[in-house]
Amino acid sequence: MQHIVAVDDDESVRSLINDYLTEQGFSVAAVQNGAEMHAALNTSKVDLVLLDVKLPDEDGFSLAREIRAKSNIPIIMLTGQNHEVDRVLGLELGADDYLTKPFSPRELLARIKAVLRRYETGGAKVAAEKAQELMERRAGDPPSRRDEFRTYRFSGWELSTGTRRLLSPAGVRVDLTNGEFAMLVTFLKSPQRVLSRDQLLESSRLHDDIFDRSIDVQILRLRRKIESDPNEPKLIKTERGAGYIFNSEVTA
Repeated sequence: MQHIVAVDDDESVRSLINDYLTEQGFSVAAVQNGAEMHAALNTSKVDLVLLDVKLPDEDGFSLAREIRAKSNIPIIMLTGQNHEVDRVLGLELGADDYLTKPFSPRELLARIKAVLRRYETGGAKVAAEKAQELMERRAGDPPSRRDEFRTYRFSGWELSTGTRRLLSPAGVRVDLTNGEFAMLVTFLKSPQRVLSRDQLLESSRLHDDIFDRSIDVQILRLRRKIESDPNEPKLIKTERGAGYIFNSEVTA
């Protein structure tokens, strides 16, 4: 049974979420503020967090930032305002989707399943790749190029695709979301080559992202993790009217 934490200060919304998702086979912890959310996260394994933007003690954006700093738990933001700036900010902070109030329970369920499916697919893919590599090694055959695990090195950074471990030039591990990992691998496979947003969308398999500017949001997130100055990026540069280019030598 998958466990969901729903954070909303509106009792009627909490009751709606709790009752409907429980009927759909989920385990739900419906809480009203950040303190209760952290207690729920520390108590048991959580598969997804529904997080209201407007809370009395601490806004949802701050809580999303705190969650993402510690884990890659999927996050869906709930907002009462359909403003693009709120959507983009939530996505930049690491949220996976957003839903505008009032929402129908069926749409909420569909969004939850879609996000969980993306995370499960990502984990299953890594497990399958590891199993395939092990089988090929036991058979004495070199791994196929498609399933081969590689270690990419660029500008002092190191990314191991098998373990998804990204190390900074200082040797510090940097956690990546599924989208950030897929985006970075796409760039590392085609360094110093302009890639359009459509090419990035296709190569990094972000088809399930809902927003038109999802690629740009992933770029912003990735820059904040690997650029010394995200406002003056040197690794991921924008080619106006064309797309983006990874401006570094890459060895694998």
